[in-house]
Amino acid sequence: MKKLKRILIIGGPGSGKTSVLKTIEKGGFQVHHEISREVTAKAQEQGIEQLFLTDPFAFSNQLLDGRILQFRKAKEGIHFYDRGIPDVPAYHVFTGDEIPPAFIKACEEHIYDQVFFLPPWEAIYKSDKERYESYEQAVVLGDILKLFYTQLGYSPITVPQLDLENRFNFIKDHIYNSDR
Repeated sequence: MKKLKRILIIGGPGSGKTSVLKTIEKGGFQVHHEISREVTAKAQEQGIEQLFLTDPFAFSNQLLDGRILQFRKAKEGIHFYDRGIPDVPAYHVFTGDEIPPAFIKACEEHIYDQVFFLPPWEAIYKSDKERYESYEQAVVLGDILKLFYTQLGYSPITVPQLDLENRFNFIKDHIYNSDR
């Protein structure tokens, strides 16, 4: 059985996570895609424009459950994740809402092997119907995410603002060099 390695890609909205992860997936790696757009779209079908803003805890509980399920599905090999379990409580830091103890417990029970941080990048930032944050809010969220992961004991590796292929190569180099 191949050793299991969980690699997390984090960053504020519009930092290029999805594009980088699509490149990683094309490179033959297993990718667990972001589920917040799926949760938001389902809520919108029920007439709730922004579930995170309307009922942050219902939104967060759905995200947490989905991310724990993604985490547990990985059995062997290298798995990449578009956002992780600690993103859920980190977003509550952003909103100023209380963080339920169960959220912190989930972070402590589900540990990723490496965390890569994609910093805000105004040139690629785009708003859409699921992404309600302004670029300025995306910058603040990015800072909160990086600090929150650091407080949990991770050492996020900042990915430089390069083209997709070079971002992918940067991440691969760090993954394989960490095994030595």
